[in-house]
Amino acid sequence: MREWSMMGARAKWIAGGVLAVVLVYAWIDGGEEPLRPIAQTVAVPGGAG
Repeated sequence: MREWSMMGARAKWIAGGVLAVVLVYAWIDGGEEPLRPIAQTVAVPGGAG
């Protein structure tokens, strides 16, 4: 039974390491895209403008 608990502990360390790598990558990458201006004409009902 002790072998199973050691395997569970190892799996937790591996899962934690993978999670840490993913979080560090996401933090460095930032996930942001540069802002682009949105400029287009809009039809206004009633001819206002």
